[in-house]
Order: sequence, then C-alpha cells, then structure tokens
Amino acid sequence: MSGRKIPCSELRFALGITGTDALKKLEIKDTSYAIELWDKNMRNYTNTIKVFDGIIELLKNLLSLDYKMGIVTSKTREEFTHDFCPFGISHYFKTIICADDTQEHKPNAAPILKYVELSKTDHSKVLYIGDSKYDSKCAEDAGIDFALAVWGSHNKHIKADYFLERPADLLSAITSEKLYWQ
Repeated sequence: MSGRKIPCSELRFALGITGTDALKKLEIKDTSYAIELWDKNMRNYTNTIKVFDGIIELLKNLLSLDYKMGIVTSKTREEFTHDFCPFGISHYFKTIICADDTQEHKPNAAPILKYVELSKTDHSKVLYIGDSKYDSKCAEDAGIDFALAVWGSHNKHIKADYFLERPADLLSAITSEKLYWQ
C-alpha cells in the first residue's frame, strides 16, 4: 500500500490493538481498503492457526467450576466471528466485547469496563488474562487484576499481577487457592 517493507519485529506493536489503530500508526491513509486486503489475505492462513495447547481443557474445567468467562478483544465483531468462532470454543464465553462495542479501545479501559457492565460482575471478581501491554494497561486503568498469558506473549516483561506460563497454571492457582476472588 505504501511500498514499504516493514520487518515483523517492528510490527509487534500492532498485536492487541484494533487494525484501524495499527494502520493509523503505520500512516496508512486508506485504512478501509487496507483492512479489506488484510482480511482477504488472512483467509489464506486461517487453517494454520490453532488453539494453544491446554486451552480447551482449561475452559472445560473453569466452566465446571462455575466461573463466568468472557472475551474483550480488539477485533471487530465481524473479525471475531470470522477469526475466532471457527475454533468452536465461543460457547464457553458468556459475554464478548468487540472493538465495535465501545468508542475507545485498548489500551483504554472502556472495553473491560463494558464487560463489567454487561456481565454484571463486580470489579473485584474479574481477572483479565491477556498477552500484550495493551491488555495490561486496559486492566490497570479499569482497576482489574491482570494475568499475563506468557505462553502467547511476545514480551515476558509486561506488568502483571500474575504470570501464567501455560494455561494449566490458571487452574492450578485457582484450585490450590493461590489465586482467588472473594
């Protein structure tokens, strides 16, 4: 679009924010066309993306323990439906907040506060698990505890209340009462 080739290492900033915000930071003028092109190209790679090992078991266990789970994503509802729903795990999540549900987006606290509002959950009973500095900042500004999903993070030094090396660590922490909500 601009003729520039940008190394992947310089694009990591875009992980965790909306596509539109990332394109603006890259100074792409026609963001609508760029997103359309991105979505078209992503379809070529959809079959190569897998759920992290241990996630499905974790979701099943959390559901059996009566934890309410939700999603706060920088994807639009359309992107979420196309990119996430094919994994067949959407039914585990009761409340899903997408980029088009709020005016402000991560790292702003608005998406997580929208989750708290719609799920009718007390702040003190929410743990936000994410893998980016934008997730961390969103949780911090909302007054929500944050756990870094180290298994999916490109930066292991993000500020967090808890560090989860693998999905099973969350269940271990909950069942051993090292991590709990009153």
